[in-house]
Parts: sequence; structure tokens; C-alpha cells
Amino acid sequence: MSVSANQRSRKTLACTSEATAFQKAFGQELRRRVVEEREPYAIVQADTPHELFHAMDIPIVTNQWWSAYISAKQLSARYFDAMVDAGYPANSCKYCSLGLACTLANDPETAPWGGLPTPTVMVARLTCDCIQHVFSQWSDALGSEFFPMEAPAWTAKDANWFAHSKSDWERVYQPDRIAHMVREMADLIALLENRTGRKFDDAKFHHLMEQINVQEGYIWEAAQAIGKARPCPVSIAEQMPNTMIPQWHRGSDWAVAHARKFRDEVLARVELGQGASSNEKLRLMWIGAGVWHDPGFYQALEESLGAVFVWSMYMPFAGPAYIRDIKGKPMEALASRIASMNETLHLPPWMTGWMTSEAERCGIDAAIMLLPPDNRLSQSGNKLTALALKEAGVPVLMVDADMVDAKIWDHDRMVGMVADFLHDQGLT
Repeated sequence: MSVSANQRSRKTLACTSEATAFQKAFGQELRRRVVEEREPYAIVQADTPHELFHAMDIPIVTNQWWSAYISAKQLSARYFDAMVDAGYPANSCKYCSLGLACTLANDPETAPWGGLPTPTVMVARLTCDCIQHVFSQWSDALGSEFFPMEAPAWTAKDANWFAHSKSDWERVYQPDRIAHMVREMADLIALLENRTGRKFDDAKFHHLMEQINVQEGYIWEAAQAIGKARPCPVSIAEQMPNTMIPQWHRGSDWAVAHARKFRDEVLARVELGQGASSNEKLRLMWIGAGVWHDPGFYQALEESLGAVFVWSMYMPFAGPAYIRDIKGKPMEALASRIASMNETLHLPPWMTGWMTSEAERCGIDAAIMLLPPDNRLSQSGNKLTALALKEAGVPVLMVDADMVDAKIWDHDRMVGMVADFLHDQGLT
């Protein structure tokens, strides 16, 4: 991997440093609770109902966050080698299996926190063929229990789901699927109460859901402003942490306050005409998870070519995926959010309809699409979405790279590839 001086991202917002500082302190507190105090905790996928754990004050380690954490410490290559040495195929899906790889390496000297202790439970939705194997074998390796959640088929193929998800979520996400998810969440709550001795508080949960609406509303306002503003006030290198860090704590007092502060800083920069680049000429769309081992990649061409990454899925997803008119049914509203999170991000027609609409809203000139070679779920919808974007007049560069595997990434080569693509498309 080539490491350039530009690999670290530049920060222009005060709230960006505040978010990363908060997350660092949170990581230390989480480590204290989980590793030192040995509180009951869970390892969960990103698309599972975190809100249940938050309402019960049960610490969680999110698999994708843990993978990004390991990757940012430049440890992914070492652990994937250990996974191969243990007999696993070299082409295992990387994003969801890095935590398992870290556990299998069994090297407390290098592992973050010295490695994870045994969790009370591990929770994942069965959204692809490999996730059941990953979590089953990881739970065995840690001496824990795997609680699988179904991914019920979504037969209502409404490509404009995002236009109706706030108020008409019962129809959009289908009553039968919502009811199924509610039953599974009730089973999960019962398991957590039995294993931890903590009780689920309905009033606290309802308040949390209301506060999440407030938080996501601030993020949605900022996303709308960024889409309209010329120049783009904040690149995705800062959109990502200011969206994703509060999302891990969604509904908390800190997360709501930070989302509001982020919105206010974005609107202030729009009012002053300040841009992420002093030379914006091209507006780029990044499709896929973040390249967590090289955040500086997103800002590498801002000044030289005026190419600004103005869009990634994390920030504009806050509105259609999270905000719900609760209607006195907080558990059902949460179920509607969980039931289709991966589908809307990765599978047509939902992914295709949303991303082409977003490209138009934000005035996108070109899209760069991450195509992880071993991540089946990411591949399945990306190629069809690329075709839809091209038909809509947005050229697409598909990049064979991985969000957490730094071994197959070279900063300078990737930046050069994007620059050549933009030139070949006649955009520079």
C-alpha cells in the first residue's frame, strides 16, 4: 500500500474534531465497560435494532464499526493472513469478517483492546449467504450465542420508496414484514432481559425514537443544503464522521445536539459561500462504504482538479431510512427501519431508484463506485445501479477495492485512476 502525505483528511468544521474526540472518548469508555468491567454486551451488525440495546443501556460493539476501527489501525492485512492460515478462503467477504479474523488471529499484543471478550449475544440479519457462517463461527470462537434475524422478502418493488418512507412506512415496508420483525425483536428483548437482568423500558424507548427523528431531521436539513449549494460547503470526508458517529449513538442527548451543530455549521458555510474546495469544478458521487484506511483519498483532487466528493450514502440516508411518523407505534416504526436497510442501499430497484434521484438532486457530474471483489452483497446491485446512472447521463468509474482491506489499495494509483477517468470523460 502506498501512503501519501494526503492520506489523512483535512478538517474545516469545528464539529468534525469534536465528533472524533467524542468517539475516541466513547471507545475508551466502551472498552472500560466491556473489557475491564466485563459488563454484559453484544456484538451486532449495523442493520440490527441498536435502539433496543440503547433503551436497556446494554453496550454494543457494531461489527462494521469494529472493522473500520481495525482497518484504521492498519491491521487488516495481518488478520486476513491469519484467517487464510486458519483454513478460510482468501476471497472471504472482508467487511463483515474482519472482526472474526481478529479473533481467530488470537494475538492480544496487536488486537485493539487486546481482543474482544465473550459477548452476551451476537446479532445479525441474514441479508446474504455468508453472514450466517461468519456470525455462527465467530460466536463459537468467542463462546457466545448467535441470535439470527430474518431478512424477509420485500415484494413491493417501489423504486421511489424514499419519497413515501416517512409517513407511509406501513405500506412501503409491508405490514407482514413489519409484524415479523416486531415478533423477532420481542424475542430479542426477552433474551436480553433474561441474560442481563435489565428491563426494557417502553417509555424510554418511545422517547428515544422521537429523539432520533429530531436528530435525523437536522442531518437531513444539512444534506438538502449541501445538494443545493454551489460550491459544496463540506466534502464527504467531513460529512461521514459528522453523520456516522452520531448514528452510533442515535437518539442520545449528545447525538441530537451534535447533529444540530453540524447542520448549523453547514448552513453558515452555505450562507458565506464557503466551499470544501476553493476551485470547485466537478461534483462527484461516492457509492459504497467508506475507504476507512484512507480518508484523505476523498480530498486528493479538490484543489488540483476542482473535483469534490459531495455525496456518499451515509448523510442523505438519514431522512428516508430513519425518520418516521411514529403514529403511536414505536416498535413497528423501528421494524420498518430495520426490515429493509441493506436492501435500499444495495439492491435494485430500491438502490437504483434512490441513487439516480440523489445524483439529479445534487447535480452530480460523475460517480465513483466501490466494487469490493469479495463482497457479494455490494456487487449484486452496484452494476445495475451503474447502468442506471449512465443512462441518466452520469458516467461511472467502478473501482475494484475494499473498504477495510488495505492490502489491495494504493493511494496514489487510485487517485490517478480517478483523475484519468475524469479526463477521459472530458470533464477536466
